[in-house]
Amino acid sequence: MTHQVHAFEPPERFVAGTVGPPGERTFFLQARGGGRLVSVALEKVQVSLLAEKLEELLTEAHRRFGVELPEPPPVTSDNEPLDTPVDEEFRVGTLGLAFDVDTATVVIEAIAAGEAEAEVELAGGEEEIDEEEPDDDLDRLRVRLTPQAAREFIERARRVVAAGRPPCPLCGQPLDPAGHLCPRHNGYHR
Repeated sequence: MTHQVHAFEPPERFVAGTVGPPGERTFFLQARGGGRLVSVALEKVQVSLLAEKLEELLTEAHRRFGVELPEPPPVTSDNEPLDTPVDEEFRVGTLGLAFDVDTATVVIEAIAAGEAEAEVELAGGEEEIDEEEPDDDLDRLRVRLTPQAAREFIERARRVVAAGRPPCPLCGQPLDPAGHLCPRHNGYHR
């Protein structure tokens, strides 16, 4: 089976964004460059963790290799919506991060969810998984960013994650416009 590696080294634009109203949003990573546009779907928690781990990677690169880190952008640099059409190439199963010391760039790799991962999600973990399946057979999105571009991605990703439904002040679960059944109120609407 053939697989595709969508490489952007560097992209013209690499952002996290969403489609849909709060509570029903689909999260995407989108890379544009060289006349190509690639969008991959992922979970909100993956976007949040990617931003957090990118920040840690930049800090570690500064500590270990003396890489100059730019300050977080004071002004929103890219607040535009995702480029259209937003066609999902694949759903992300695994995210990988690396720092290339030679070029002083961050490498982000989003790898498609494999069949085994999809079976686990659908079957509730009851299916047996063949762990010897190589990840080389899965589609990938690979992006190489400068530390400045990585900082801009982090800031936008954090804004996108925070733009969802506000949390309940008592239990922390997201509040729908009609409220929600709060466990801290013994199931009464809040």
